[in-house]
This record gives sequence, structure tokens and C-alpha cells, in this order.
Amino acid sequence: MHSHLRRKSTTVLAFALLASVVTGLPSAAQAQEVALTTVQQPNADRRRLSPDQVREVAPALEQYTQQHLYGEVWKRPGLSPRDRSMVVVAAMIARGEAPALTYYANQAIENGVKPAEISETITHLAFYTGWGRAMAAVGPVRDVFAARGVRAQDLPPAFGALQPLDLANDTARATGSNQFATVSPGTVAYTNGLLFKELWQRPYLSQRDRSLVTVSALVAGGQAEQLTYHLNRGMDQGLTQAQVGEMLTQLAFYAGWPSVFSAMPVAKKVFEQRAGKGAGK
Repeated sequence: MHSHLRRKSTTVLAFALLASVVTGLPSAAQAQEVALTTVQQPNADRRRLSPDQVREVAPALEQYTQQHLYGEVWKRPGLSPRDRSMVVVAAMIARGEAPALTYYANQAIENGVKPAEISETITHLAFYTGWGRAMAAVGPVRDVFAARGVRAQDLPPAFGALQPLDLANDTARATGSNQFATVSPGTVAYTNGLLFKELWQRPYLSQRDRSLVTVSALVAGGQAEQLTYHLNRGMDQGLTQAQVGEMLTQLAFYAGWPSVFSAMPVAKKVFEQRAGKGAGK
């Protein structure tokens, strides 16, 4: 019985989302009224509350959501809706907020993120947020893919040709990890091998986008001390200072102000160092 209701609900969800999208981003009210999965599922946490339901508990929260989050932040010009969706998907995974992915993965696809890129983001972030959080993301995203008719052949394969890396900071990465060879040789071996010589070389997500979701996950997870290398790497691959700034603005709403303010001193130092190197050329 539950499987029949689930199939029916995902179909209804797909048509509701397609009908609600006019410019690639649903209106604020529509965004909250579209169910994340279905209220008929046993897990009541996997549904989205309507604006009226939020107002019954926190009217000010609903006002801020409509006026500032959907009405302003998502429309800011410094970062595309597509990139904002990737930032939020990464933040949801990093923070263990997988149920929200049924809505945000749908929104990401509407904003131009390919299902294959969402799939590869989950795989990538298993290494940066832990296997448990990545596995938790699979269920909600599977519902989205099923409703949209995404097939296995539309997704990145488990094995395939790798693309070589040519990164200015790769020597710094190797030096930084190898200093711990006597502490945890297994970790260093997997870092230099599996992580950087396989995962990062998979061609199904651009180097820029891998950095985008990695930095987003680190900020959302409160791991600012890991940002210096990954911010530099991302900017070497095309992320601009303005885009990083907008990424932090987006994350303030989805990861909280403390996480972002912990990250901003690191970002500021990276920006200043890179500006100094540029001036010294």
C-alpha cells in the first residue's frame, strides 16, 4: 500500500514542480507549498510545511523567509541560481539535513544542475562529510530522480576514464598531508591516492564545481581551518572573489551566521594573500 502511495505521490510531485516553475525558481509561497515527499509517508519530518503552517508557530520566521531569503538572497546577481543550488545541496548534506534534499534537489535541477552533477556531488561529499551523510542523501534524491524519470545511464558510472589534474597548489597539498605519514599512514595513502588521484580526477563534475561544493560543505560543517587550501584551489579553477563572497552570503541563511563568521577571517586572509601575489608579479 505504501509503495503505491509513494509512486503516486512522486508523480504528483513532479507535475506540481513543473507547473510551479515559471522562471527557474518557484515563487516563495510555491517553494514552501510543494511537498518534499508526501505526508502519507511514515516519516512526518519528510514533508514541507505551508506558509500558513509556519505562521501558526513563527510568523516572523515566515516573513523573513518570504521577504529576505526567497525575495532577495536567491535573486542576488553575484552568484547564479544554479551555483546557489549547488551550495545549498552541499550544505544540506554537510549538516545532515537530508530530508530537505527532496525539495532542494528538485530546485537544483530546475536551476540548471544536471542529475549527474547531483549524483557526483553526493559521491564527492562522502569524502568530506562522511559516508553516513552521503548515504542519507541517497533516499531523498532517489525519490526526485524516480519522479523525473532519471535513469541509471543518465548518471556517472562507477568506473571510467580519469582526467589528470594540473593544479598550482597540488605540491602544497602533498607536502601538507605527507607530514602526517608517521601519524596515520593509511589516511595519507588514501589522501594522496584515492582522494586526489581518483575522486578529484573523475570528469563528471568540473574542478571548479568540486571546489564549490567542498568549500560550501566545509563552511556549513564549521570546519573553517580546512578552508585555506580549498579556497585557493577553487579560485585557481575559476571561482572569483565575488562568487566566494556570495557563497558565504547564501550559507549564512542555510548554515547560520556563526559558521560563516568563522569562515570569513580565513577567506579574508586568502583574498589578501592572492592580491599580494598578483601585485608582486
